[in-house]
Amino acid sequence: MSDRPEALPPDWPEESAQRLAKAAQLREMGIDPYPTRYERTHSLGDLIARWGERTMEELEQEGASVRIAGRVLTRRGQGKVSFATLTDGDARLQIYVRADDVGERGYRVFDLLDLGDFVGVAGTVMRTRRGELSVQVRELTFLGKALLPLPDKWHGLSDVEIRYRQRYVDLVANQEVRRTFVARSAMVSEMRRFFDARGYVEVETPMMQPIAGGALARPFVTHHNALGLDLYLRIAPELYLKRLVVGGLEKVYEINRNFRNEGISSMHNPEFTMLEFYTAYFDCRDVIAFTEELLAAAARRLAPSGSVRFREREVSFQIPFRRLPMKQGVADALAAHGMAGAAEALEDPKTLDGLVGTQGFRDLCAKEKVDAGAYAGLSHGKRVVQLFEDFVEESLWEPTFIVDHPVEVSPLAKTYAEDPRVADRFELFVAGMEIANGFSELNDPLEQRGRFLDQLREREKGDAEAHRMDDDYVRALGHGLPPTGGCGVGIDRLAMILTNSPSIRDVILFPHMRPEGGRDRD
Repeated sequence: MSDRPEALPPDWPEESAQRLAKAAQLREMGIDPYPTRYERTHSLGDLIARWGERTMEELEQEGASVRIAGRVLTRRGQGKVSFATLTDGDARLQIYVRADDVGERGYRVFDLLDLGDFVGVAGTVMRTRRGELSVQVRELTFLGKALLPLPDKWHGLSDVEIRYRQRYVDLVANQEVRRTFVARSAMVSEMRRFFDARGYVEVETPMMQPIAGGALARPFVTHHNALGLDLYLRIAPELYLKRLVVGGLEKVYEINRNFRNEGISSMHNPEFTMLEFYTAYFDCRDVIAFTEELLAAAARRLAPSGSVRFREREVSFQIPFRRLPMKQGVADALAAHGMAGAAEALEDPKTLDGLVGTQGFRDLCAKEKVDAGAYAGLSHGKRVVQLFEDFVEESLWEPTFIVDHPVEVSPLAKTYAEDPRVADRFELFVAGMEIANGFSELNDPLEQRGRFLDQLREREKGDAEAHRMDDDYVRALGHGLPPTGGCGVGIDRLAMILTNSPSIRDVILFPHMRPEGGRDRD
């Protein structure tokens, strides 16, 4: 075991040296600044819940003894009487310290406390003359010296970048941040309860995969030294989950981490959390009904009415959610912009080619700050999707299922028998963001192989996000996949909406950041 260095890191502030000196004084008193454990009788929240409504007289009569612990947020007082505020993350409580109660040694320990230190308190629940619930300290135990100070204003951090980089400080300084992540945990817990109550099996599938499959996205690449094999951090668990349905697990779900080597924005983080679930004998309509029940239950866990406010607007998760065919949404949006004949153009590749080539369309793109050049060279189906993304997506505020996608962008979904150009698929949009994606799963192994071959041809044309061939998945389908419906739900984006968080980084504890100061790290 290496010796503990006494020198502070060179970039720590001058105040750290003063705090280190206090830690040395504690050691001289025979007190370990970093003890092993402390026995509590109550959390601060439990104490407040039990005695918070009692009067001064009732508390004096009861004389309840407690042992609590927490981080010092404030301290005031002089002479032989002082006050401090403790937090345990969940709640805050005042302690009342008198030299006569704790003795000279105990009061000396109190004098060596800095803001941010941890302390254990044994004492009696009381109320001060000003009416504040407090604990009158009988015994003070030092529990942890903080060598770095809390922010100057401990009640809030304003520098967003520091908040994300130093989440450990953000959680101390901003109670609202802690409430956000507790709410996120409750949301995920409710979703697990929802599945477990319906007989689903929670599973785990590989995080490193030999083929980046299950979605159209750029992967991160790593290398397995022992196998001499390049692997991909998963972009989706879909193909492995459907392998399990082939194997007889008829109801499966996974709450998982996915990784996509793409841009960072208020709605995108390279590492994110997805829920995916698959159900034998379901089709797309069954999955839509199940998904809206699931999300309504998650919303009610945080807001009993099922309605929340996000970006100053109400979002209602009351069911049923709206259903809207993609082409209809595009036609309505273009018609609202004065583009006559849009509905007919969406049904015919040549007519749509003419529409996107008109000066009127280019003028519309310029007005809406859309890249008109992005439509050149796209297939008919991909043009429909591009139109949807450019002119419809952001307008979908209330939960809306967009149905009937072009097959070109849905390589894993069944098509309609009456129109094989259209996939039996949906995407759920809320507050202008895609929240969920699901479909009737393609279970014909030869058709699936043909779709993969089509995707390979797209890759040869330069589409880096096109799906790769997965021979083992085709082999799994060859053993028989029953009719199956599946769905993926973006946990982070749903948490954004349900907690009124404007950025995805506000609901990810440790979001990815550029190196501090823009420097590359060795």
